Amino acid sequence: MSLTKDPEFRVSLVDDPADLRAAQALRYDVFVRELGGGGAMVDHHAGLERDRFDPFFDHLVLYDDAVGQVVAVYRMLRVEQAEAAGQFYSEDEYDLAPLRATGRRLLELGRSCVHKDYRGGAALYHLWNGLAAYVAEHQIDIMFGVASFHGTNPRAIAQPLSLLYHRHLAPEPLRVTARAPHAASMDLISEDQIDRRAAMVDMPALIKAYLRLGGVVGEGAYVDHAFNTTDVCLIMDTAAMSDRQRRIYGAVS
Repeated sequence: MSLTKDPEFRVSLVDDPADLRAAQALRYDVFVRELGGGGAMVDHHAGLERDRFDPFFDHLVLYDDAVGQVVAVYRMLRVEQAEAAGQFYSEDEYDLAPLRATGRRLLELGRSCVHKDYRGGAALYHLWNGLAAYVAEHQIDIMFGVASFHGTNPRAIAQPLSLLYHRHLAPEPLRVTARAPHAASMDLISEDQIDRRAAMVDMPALIKAYLRLGGVVGEGAYVDHAFNTTDVCLIMDTAAMSDRQRRIYGAVS
């Protein structure tokens, strides 16, 4: 599969097993083949990245009908779905008590990825527009979820982690905290020593998109050895997303 000159994008929620497998196959390409991740339920023979939470999430997929393929995915978990699953996915990594205590409508986001041939273009913009419609339909107040840096050495990404800590830390009422024993400090460089340009170069595109849309981060990073990532928990009030909707394309392209 490769990017066509004229992609025909279509966003939809998964409603059949074949589409879910296509989403899991794309996740395998990105999270396992590209990033070296793994997990107890990863099917290496079939090339599917999956976990026990998949049946509880809604899966948002972006198709390029010009090639007949899924080219980007997101999965989303509302409070009632998390109750059915027994927890939010990221609750193993972060103490979400501050978010739960707000009493507001929560939505967990995860497993966002874009096929390598579609990065840097309009694909993520279309995916985000689909997400915005979902948020409006379900009257979501707060979105959150883990986003990842490649690798498990926080010191190697000290610049971006420190920038997030000093300039984008969530306010106290929303400040979730990374759980021991895999929690790692994000305060690795003093604020006056941060090279902002270098920090932003090393910042994953999805995290930059959240920041530009008003996102903030929880306290501490979480080192996920199984997935070969260092995670941060991003939190966004959907009111900020609505106010800045016109900036989405500039944020993610």
